[in-house]
Amino acid sequence: MDPQQQLRDLKPNHPFFIGIDSDGCVFDTMEPKQKEFFCPNVLRYYGLLPISKIARETWEFVNLYSQTRGINRFLALIECFELLKKRKEVVERGFQVPDLSALKEWTSKETKLGNPTLEMFAKQVRNHDIDLVLTWSKTVNKEIAQWVHGLSPFPYVKESLEKIKPESDAIVVSQTPLEALTREWEDNDLTKYVRFIAGQEYGTKGEYLALAAKKKYPDNKILMIGDAPGDLLAAKKNGVLFYPVNPGHEAASWKRFYEEAADIFFSGKYNGKYEDGLIEEFNRYLPDKPTWKMVQDQ
Repeated sequence: MDPQQQLRDLKPNHPFFIGIDSDGCVFDTMEPKQKEFFCPNVLRYYGLLPISKIARETWEFVNLYSQTRGINRFLALIECFELLKKRKEVVERGFQVPDLSALKEWTSKETKLGNPTLEMFAKQVRNHDIDLVLTWSKTVNKEIAQWVHGLSPFPYVKESLEKIKPESDAIVVSQTPLEALTREWEDNDLTKYVRFIAGQEYGTKGEYLALAAKKKYPDNKILMIGDAPGDLLAAKKNGVLFYPVNPGHEAASWKRFYEEAADIFFSGKYNGKYEDGLIEEFNRYLPDKPTWKMVQDQ
């Protein structure tokens, strides 16, 4: 069955709809996954050990500490390598950053940026570079499944999910593979609070909101909760509301949602000054200019 059709088929059971990101938003998984699995495998598979310090700093900026935080892994790989090509230290060493033109071509045409669609593409093109990125991605998934266990949700997440359940239809909106999402939500007994779990295999976050919620609920009764600019973009692209979970201040963000923001959303007074203030605060946590450029400019 077409996974997106499952989102189209969702019918409202409550007056409100809430989409919730997972990695870095509900669970404190962003740092360990990116630093212990994604980045080390990028260094090994793409031969970046000669510039490992520079590559690691670049990868973490793209995936954790900037306006691209939380983007799809394949787009992150492209963005990281583009930044590496421009870094003074890399140019001075004469290091050749691997070419990702085949991956760029695929991401420009495909919206369901996950291993299943990449695997189909790999069979069609028989390209070594595509085979390599697929092997890297599968290795990351395998290692995360093997080692990432026992990560609990942030404080006030469960209380918040319990609070919103009587009034809203909630789904998970994530770019994490479905297998990992399902395991993490089931391990923490949280699946009972959501109607559906949408992973990277279902498309983009903007598509999830459009398919599952738009024209089924009033725009001011649709809320996206997330910790990354991509979550904000998905909400605003659909003309719906956004609640930020601030990176590094996740527990405080969930506490505020539980004690204050959820009630304001359900009261119909969220849109406008209240939401604008939260988004302004959120944007201050994630710069768009690389940290190493800031140092060079000083």
